[in-house]
Amino acid sequence: MTRTAVGALSLILALCASGACDGKPQAAGPAAAVKAQKGQVLATNSLAVDFAAYKVTFIELGADRCIPCKEMQPIMKAIAAEFPEDVQVVFYDVWKDAAPARKYGIQLIPTQVFIGRDGKEIFRHVGLYPEDEILGMLKEKGIL
Repeated sequence: MTRTAVGALSLILALCASGACDGKPQAAGPAAAVKAQKGQVLATNSLAVDFAAYKVTFIELGADRCIPCKEMQPIMKAIAAEFPEDVQVVFYDVWKDAAPARKYGIQLIPTQVFIGRDGKEIFRHVGLYPEDEILGMLKEKGIL
């Protein structure tokens, strides 16, 4: 293989590793805001979340291998599905990437942080947070 071919192959492999080969449009740079598809949980490591499209963004900071975090998964999915127009649900696996833990100043997982459209924190909870209690808090805050 020629040096040019090796260089081209290296570039292609690097682009594919970054997600550029998956057929999806690429964001316009590292700071491009991401948001969940309505009714879905967004699992991401991007810290640039678009809060403006929903009344509240429910951020779950946990890990795939943490037992209480695993128990939060169906709760997050249910809330995203039940309130697709009002609640964006975002999951960060802080064992895979610690940047979200630093950004939100968490010390224990799971931690739930609720952010309003304006990007300001509304509420925070540490530990397993039952669905009925989350819904009660969201109603109390006038979100639902």
